[in-house]
Amino acid sequence: MLVVQIKEGEGIDRALKRYKRKFDKTGTMRQLRSRQAFTKNSVNRRFEMIKAAYVQTLRRNEQE
Repeated sequence: MLVVQIKEGEGIDRALKRYKRKFDKTGTMRQLRSRQAFTKNSVNRRFEMIKAAYVQTLRRNEQE
């Protein structure tokens, strides 16, 4: 369970924003969405290969 301590003089909007950021970092929603439907291992591998190629091109462009 996520707990966000509200600091003295801090507005509820600011605390809610910190809670949402913390919730996003845990990856709970991404995990729930991925579990809704089964994907085959071959499909997962294909997506991993595509992602790896994309990251590699980004790093190569960054070095240039």
